[in-house]
Amino acid sequence: MKKTILLPFFLLLFFVAIGQQKRTLVGEVSDGKSPIENVNISIVEKGITTITDSEGKYEVHVETGDKIRFSYIGFKTIFIRVEDVTKILNPIMVPDVTELDEVVVKNSKRMSQKDLEADYNIRKNIIRTAFGYLDGDRAAGNIRVLNEGDISAIDLCILDMLRGQFSMVRVSGDCQKGGEVFMRGSGSINNPASAIFDVDGQIFRDAPVWLSYGAIRRVGILNNLATTTPYGTLGNGGVVVINTVGYHPRQRNNEMADQARLKNNYLSGKVLTKTDLDRNKPTYLKELEASGNFEAAVAVFEKYQTPYSNSPYFFMDMATYFTKKWNNTDFSDTIIENNSRLFKDNPVLLKALAYHYEEQGRYEKANAVLKEVFILRPNYAQSYLDIANSYRDLNQVKQAAAIYARYDYLVQEGFMEQDNIVFGPLLEREFNNLLSLKRNTVITAQKSSKLYVAQEEFEGTRLVFEWNDSEAEFDLQFVNPENQYHLWKHSLMDNPETVYREKDFGYNVTEYLLDGSLSGTWGVNVKYLGNKSLTPTYLKATVYYNYGSSSQRKETKVFKLTLKDVNQELFKVQSVGSIATK
Repeated sequence: MKKTILLPFFLLLFFVAIGQQKRTLVGEVSDGKSPIENVNISIVEKGITTITDSEGKYEVHVETGDKIRFSYIGFKTIFIRVEDVTKILNPIMVPDVTELDEVVVKNSKRMSQKDLEADYNIRKNIIRTAFGYLDGDRAAGNIRVLNEGDISAIDLCILDMLRGQFSMVRVSGDCQKGGEVFMRGSGSINNPASAIFDVDGQIFRDAPVWLSYGAIRRVGILNNLATTTPYGTLGNGGVVVINTVGYHPRQRNNEMADQARLKNNYLSGKVLTKTDLDRNKPTYLKELEASGNFEAAVAVFEKYQTPYSNSPYFFMDMATYFTKKWNNTDFSDTIIENNSRLFKDNPVLLKALAYHYEEQGRYEKANAVLKEVFILRPNYAQSYLDIANSYRDLNQVKQAAAIYARYDYLVQEGFMEQDNIVFGPLLEREFNNLLSLKRNTVITAQKSSKLYVAQEEFEGTRLVFEWNDSEAEFDLQFVNPENQYHLWKHSLMDNPETVYREKDFGYNVTEYLLDGSLSGTWGVNVKYLGNKSLTPTYLKATVYYNYGSSSQRKETKVFKLTLKDVNQELFKVQSVGSIATK
C-alpha cells in the first residue's frame, strides 16, 4: 500500500509512554465441564510458573504484553497474550488428538509469515495456502511438497500428477470428466470425505482439471489435523494446495469461491430467532419493553440502577433502549456520563460504547470515544482502522486518509509490524475504497490525476465483522440462498493461529464478500462460545451495499452476545453473491 498523499497529517501520538501494568491475574482452568488440577501455567521467557489447585483455580502476577502458557498432558497447549484489560482468564482446554503415523517432530525455530514470504522463492518446501504460508520443514505434521522441476510433461492434469507422485492419495476419475481425491488419514472408513483444492488461496470442491501442468509451480498435500484445521469441516478429507506460476501473494483473483457450496452441508437444526432470544433477556429489559410510556420506563431504570450500579452492561442496555425506543439521547447520554467511571481506561468497554453510537448514527460521539481508545492502544493496528473509518463517517475524508497513510508509514519505517494475511489486505481495501470514491476531496484536482488508485477487484455486498473483546470465541455461519452454509470458526480450539495472529498484531476484524454468482437472501448466524471472563461480547456487523460503486452505502448492526453454545440468528441480507473469506 504505497499511496502518497500530499497533505498535512493529523498528528497521532504513536510514541505514548505506556508503563507496564503489573497486576494479579486470576481464573479457573477446565475442560468445559470440570476443573483441571495441576495445569502448568507459565509466563513465556520470564521463568514464572504456577499450577492450578484442586478446583482448577490459579493466580499469577503478570504485566501487559506477557504471553501465558497453559499446558497439561493429553491436552492442547494454550497461549494467551495479556492485554491492558486482562484480569480474569478462564481457559477451556481440549484433548490433543494426534495421528501418530503422520507426525514428524522437528527441532527447529518457528518462522514468521513475513519470513516465510521472503523465503518462498528460494525454499522449495514452502507453500502458500488460503490461510498463510506453511513450511514443510517446520509445520506440525508431515507435509509433502512437489515442485515444478518434478512435474512431468506427460501429466495431462492435476489428477494424473497426484496419482503418479503421492503414495498417500487415492485418485478416482480422469482429466476429461473430472474426479475425486481421497487421502490416507483423512475422513473415516464408513464415510470417506474427498479432498478439497486450495488454488492460490481460492477453494474448490471439484478437481481443477483445467489447470495446465505448465502453470503449476508447487503442490502440497495436507492430510493431518494440524494443517487442515483452518479449513474447518471443509478440510475433513484433506487439502490439495496448488501454487501456480503467475500468482503473487499480494494479488487476488477476481473470481470468488462460494465456500458454502463446497460440501453437501445443508443447514439443519434449530436456529434461535430474535423472538427466542428475547425470552432470555434480563428481567429489567423485559420490564422496560412492557413500559407504556417514557415515565414508566424511567421508573424501571431507577428501580434497577442501584442493584446494577457496578455493571457497565446494564447502563449500556439502558442508554441503548432510551435512544432506540424513545429517541431521547439526552437521557441516554446522562446515564452514561453519570457512570463514566465504569468505562474509564477500559478500551474493551469503550469500543462497545462506540459500536452503539455508530449503529445510532451518532458519529461525533463515536469519534470521541474511539479517540480515547486510540490513546489507550496506540500500538494496536485496529486503533488506526477504527479512528480512520470514524473520520470517514463524519465525512472528514482528509483526516481519514491521513490516518490510513500514517499507519502505512509506521509499517514501512518498521515502527509497527504488518499482518499480510488478514488485516493488511483489509486495511488496504478500506484505503483504496476511500481514494476511489473520494479522490478529489482527499487531494487537489491537479494532484488527483497523478494519484494511483488500484481498480477495485470486488463489487457487491461486503460484510465486515468486528468484536470488542479479543478473548471472544464464536462461530460465524453464512447460509446461502440454497440453504447451504459456510462456517468460520474463531476459537483457540479450531483456529488457534488466527487468534494468536490477531493478538500479536492487535486487531479484531474479518470481512466476507458476496459477489454476483448467487442472488437471493443470505442468512448470518452466530454460535457464541464465551470470552474467558464470563462477560458479554459485542459484535458489530457493517453491511456495505453496492460496494465499490458510486452508490455505495452502509448499515451498522450491533449484537450483544451472552447466550452460549446455541446457533442464533443475527440478520439476513438481500444480495447477489457467493462468499469468500479473507
